[in-house]
Amino acid sequence: MAQRKYLIEVEKAKEAKDGKPSTGPVYRSLFAKDGFPPPVPGLESCWDVFRMTVEKYPNNPMLGHREIVNGKAAEYVWQTYKQVYDVVIKVGNSIRSCGVEPGSKCGIYGANCAEWIMSMEACNAHGLYCVPLYDTLGASAVEFIICHSEVSIAFVEEKKISELLKTFPNATQHLQTIVSFGKIAPKELEEIEKFGLAAYSWDEFLKLGENKQYELPVKKKEDICTIMYTSGTTGDPKGVLISNDNIVTLLAGVKRLLESVNESLTSKDVYISYLPLAHIFDRVIEELFIQQGASIGFWQGDVKLLIEDLGELKPTIFCAVPRVLDRVYSGLQQKVTSGGLLKKTLFNLAYSHKFSSMKKGITHEEASPICDKIVFNKARVGGKVRLILSGAAPLSNHVEAFLRVVSCAHVLQGYGLTETCAGTFVSLPNELPMLGTVGPPVPNVDVCLESVPEMGYDALSSTPRGEICIRGKTVFAGYYKREDLTKEVLTDGWFHTGDIGEWQPDGSMKIIDRKKNIFKLSQGEYVAVENLENIYSLVSDIDSIWVYGNSFESYLVAVANPNQQALEHWAQEHGISGDFKSLCENPKAKEYILGELTKIGKEKKLKGFELIKAIHLDPEPFDLERDLITPTYKKKRPHLLKYYQNVIDNMYKSATKPSA
Repeated sequence: MAQRKYLIEVEKAKEAKDGKPSTGPVYRSLFAKDGFPPPVPGLESCWDVFRMTVEKYPNNPMLGHREIVNGKAAEYVWQTYKQVYDVVIKVGNSIRSCGVEPGSKCGIYGANCAEWIMSMEACNAHGLYCVPLYDTLGASAVEFIICHSEVSIAFVEEKKISELLKTFPNATQHLQTIVSFGKIAPKELEEIEKFGLAAYSWDEFLKLGENKQYELPVKKKEDICTIMYTSGTTGDPKGVLISNDNIVTLLAGVKRLLESVNESLTSKDVYISYLPLAHIFDRVIEELFIQQGASIGFWQGDVKLLIEDLGELKPTIFCAVPRVLDRVYSGLQQKVTSGGLLKKTLFNLAYSHKFSSMKKGITHEEASPICDKIVFNKARVGGKVRLILSGAAPLSNHVEAFLRVVSCAHVLQGYGLTETCAGTFVSLPNELPMLGTVGPPVPNVDVCLESVPEMGYDALSSTPRGEICIRGKTVFAGYYKREDLTKEVLTDGWFHTGDIGEWQPDGSMKIIDRKKNIFKLSQGEYVAVENLENIYSLVSDIDSIWVYGNSFESYLVAVANPNQQALEHWAQEHGISGDFKSLCENPKAKEYILGELTKIGKEKKLKGFELIKAIHLDPEPFDLERDLITPTYKKKRPHLLKYYQNVIDNMYKSATKPSA
């Protein structure tokens, strides 16, 4: 097989044997051609990451938040690394004075803030398992995580205490101490004490360990530092065991990658912390910033104020999920449209000029400095961002291309799972052909594709496709108390991601499907539903779509969230009146959307059985409140089916049955 530009082959492909599917060659990043980067001497644990930075940069600003002055958010105020360290030592002594021993489980529940990081670092210092309690999964999941991981002490955001109380009495079997990030209301304190638990405000808790000194235990690389529960699209959350070695290895790989493309982080970099620390993506980025002695500023906690926070903080690195970048894109598009004909024409000319220069391989900084200065300077996120990193879900091509041109920053798409400690692939700066891919592997893992014959994916074909498998020190130790689930995904050191990828000629990876989302129709045809949803999502009149079929029916049906603006525009053009809700119920609107879906399906050469035969339009987007999606916006298919069961039944009853 031809050598791929950013990869080196480390093992040959293997043919199918003894019922095992074939696997493609094992590759690693070109930036690891002489071996993976070694960790820094003396850096063995997450605690070392923080401790060594405090020694090196004690007076650097570490954690910042906006002070509220006269009811309004003012500028950022900062605590230095040394100031944070002093509080962390106090928190650690206080935890130990409650009888909590190394190896115990400590829950953290709430939005990102300085106290979140301090509680986490205290866990790192004393060899406790830090267990983030999901902010977005509701009381039942929080209760499940506390009971399953046996959390004995929990740090909680003040306004989340009422949520935590909903997990009583079950959670009180393990939980003994509750510490608020702020104060505790008398009524809540009474409720907690009624169950025999101790509860403290943040300031009270710090006083507990004042005159006590506990020796910090020795921490080993293989020690678990975090149990991070993944939301999962089916069943209970799974506790992913993350070791010190996982995080330290990841940091070394990302550092090597950034150095290799001349984008090294420095102590002068600034990060805005708003993506949940309970997720691996934000957790490892913040560890990376801490390792560099850089600054982390927290948002106010309101998505409507995020742009204002960005303008005040002026971060240099911006991490986002596609949903946030979609908002940035829409906001910029709106600005262009509402700016009048002259501005719009100037923008379009500048855009096509810069984009065509970038297509020729010119770097974004050199593609058109004059356009950047005159036209695009207002589009820079917060004013100073040089790197935008998108993760957790696929970013649409048109949004990625647009931001690469107008944001005056590198827009990189990454891919990883909680099980691989987040960063496993990331696209590279100034490589426009990587648009729509997640780039090559980070230089700390080996990657191969495994064929999936039942879906027609062959890892040995000239366009290699198959399940992405990952091996390396960033791969998790297993699922806590779930040996059965661990065995399903970990074999001979290889983690099977369940995602289907396709190697590109330049060595980048394109995610094209999901292995489990496959079902059979009554005529025996297999349907890879994720792939179809990706195709149908190209229809601009819809924001989201869920495609459904089963082995008792011969055709597919779908539920879609139409784009309000687009549908209202169509209705206006066709003289159809009514609000958005009534338009969604209008048979003509359904017919129109179905027609658009069929059009794109035929254009993409889908087979007859892959076309949608009936549709339901829901004006309400699939959301967390109804438990239809995970916090990273993946569809919970069993929940969608349960929620829309009647709608599905009616579609199958009323749709005229096509011949199979």
